[in-house]
Amino acid sequence: MAEPEKTTNNPPPESVSLTVFEEKPETKEEIPDKAEPKKEIMRGVKSLNSKKIVLPLALLTFLLSIPILFLGIWLLYIQQCDCEGLLKNLPRLQIGIGIGMLVIFFLSNAVIYTRAKFPVPGLVMIVVMMILTLIVGLGILGDFKMETRRIVASPRWLELKVHNSNNWNDIKSCIYETRTCKDLISRSYMLDSNGISTNKLSPIESGCCTPPSICDMEFVNATYWRRGNKDIDGTIPYDRDCDLWQNDETMLCFNCNACKNGYVRTLEGKWLKLGTFLSVMSLLLIISHLLLFVATMGEQYAG
Repeated sequence: MAEPEKTTNNPPPESVSLTVFEEKPETKEEIPDKAEPKKEIMRGVKSLNSKKIVLPLALLTFLLSIPILFLGIWLLYIQQCDCEGLLKNLPRLQIGIGIGMLVIFFLSNAVIYTRAKFPVPGLVMIVVMMILTLIVGLGILGDFKMETRRIVASPRWLELKVHNSNNWNDIKSCIYETRTCKDLISRSYMLDSNGISTNKLSPIESGCCTPPSICDMEFVNATYWRRGNKDIDGTIPYDRDCDLWQNDETMLCFNCNACKNGYVRTLEGKWLKLGTFLSVMSLLLIISHLLLFVATMGEQYAG
């Protein structure tokens, strides 16, 4: 019999288990940044300071726009005074300026309300409008010497229009119909010549209702003066208006240069005040809106 094969039981290979320890980088304990709270505090302080500047500037700009609103309403609803409606361009200019004032009022306050959303477009629109207003104001004041006779309501334009014979015929008829000189009679009934000369008369009353003082006429009443028989003094310049004076209530001194000049001064008084107002208010609003724009940008940067 064959011998059984001898089997050798070899022990199984030993399995070696290796445990790998990953070295974790040493993490430094997070130290709170002490600078962050300081930055937040500084931002809060800057934001608070910006608001302290922005709000007063916004209020100031709003207050500056209120006179513009009242001027616009006044120009649109006031009646044409002193017969200036006969100079047809003046009523149109007055209505145009009145509408422009209302537009500026609403635009200015819209820019204030939307300053955070549209700071640059709002600033550009209001500055352009105020520059145009400044140009109109300076034109009325007669600052553009070369073009002043073409600028409506400028002193030179008023003088040329009033001294035009066709315009003056209508104007003197209007002055008579407004009873300017008749009202002077009722107001000065108890006054003498000294009282008339010292009494405060309007330029139209002194120029159209009484003769020039250089004529040396004898006073009877406010609109009736008797010519003197005195010899003409060659040392005193002769005024042609002395020959134009008539005691007729429909004539008086309506053809005198003194009457025309008095009417021009009356119109100039109104339009020069308006031109001054437009120039000053436009400059103030430009400065106010520029300061408000800078403060708004600072507020947004701080926030």
